[in-house]
Amino acid sequence: MAEFAPLPQPLNAKGDPRLVGVEIELGGLPEAEVARLCAEAVGGTIKQVDSHIWHVEDSRIGRLEVYLDIFLRKAQKSKLRDLALDLGREVVPVEIVSEPLDMEGLAQLDGLRDHLRAAGALGSGAGLFFGFGLHLNIEIASEQDADIVRPLLAYALIEDWLRINNPIDESRRLLPFTDPYPTDFVRALIEAGPGATRDHVTGLYLEHTPSRNRGLDMLPIFAQFEPDRIEAAISDKTSARPTFHFRLPDCRIDEADWSIADEWRRWLTVERVAANAALLDRLARAWEDDHGLLTISRQSWAARAGRILQTAGLTGT
Repeated sequence: MAEFAPLPQPLNAKGDPRLVGVEIELGGLPEAEVARLCAEAVGGTIKQVDSHIWHVEDSRIGRLEVYLDIFLRKAQKSKLRDLALDLGREVVPVEIVSEPLDMEGLAQLDGLRDHLRAAGALGSGAGLFFGFGLHLNIEIASEQDADIVRPLLAYALIEDWLRINNPIDESRRLLPFTDPYPTDFVRALIEAGPGATRDHVTGLYLEHTPSRNRGLDMLPIFAQFEPDRIEAAISDKTSARPTFHFRLPDCRIDEADWSIADEWRRWLTVERVAANAALLDRLARAWEDDHGLLTISRQSWAARAGRILQTAGLTGT
């Protein structure tokens, strides 16, 4: 069973373990078969909720939801809706959504991989337009501004390294699911600094990157605190929740050497940078030096950031 190292701040403001919800997108299998395989791996009772929606109730890691991931599944039930869902099956992923889990729960969820791969599950590299991802919803450490702003700044500073160090699949590069932050936004974040208020950073986010389609989607957090402000600024539906929505990772479930634990370590690096004030400042100053007034290439900064992280002992995490 894979190990999931704890976060630098493992507890929330109440003193409870910070939990992580997981969304796994995959192809190659129908929803009913995915639900059956989940129950086989972690126990529980399978329940069909709708034509394309299944639940695995009372498993060892709580309830799992399994469904065809398309907006039509939320439309009023009809033969036309079900036909459209069936037609979309070739390119629309089946999604497995967990309840918020602790580290032990994440390890048990990671154990699903072998069952699904053996049954023929396909990952993001199996088709040009698959673009399947793994999303981690990491509970914030607290509602204090620093516990929201600093991880965002850390991610923005090392995003290019994260992308080049473990490149996302070409299918996801072609589709606007996880676009990188604009350099103007990163520059504005650096200027605001790690001591910026959440309110100020929310304004910067809405000004420079008002989109859900980012490797780190911050809109659920911002909507948790200011739902009216986000609803007025964003046309996409945003579910408010106090979690970092880490959308960058691929789902490579058909590759034997891939695991959720690998992607978890990438997020750990983000939070370890956020927890190190000197490292955060060094990265920010180096970013400004590398970019100057005009950004020509992201690769130069990715390599430089990697060297800084290596010096800090973080590239092997």
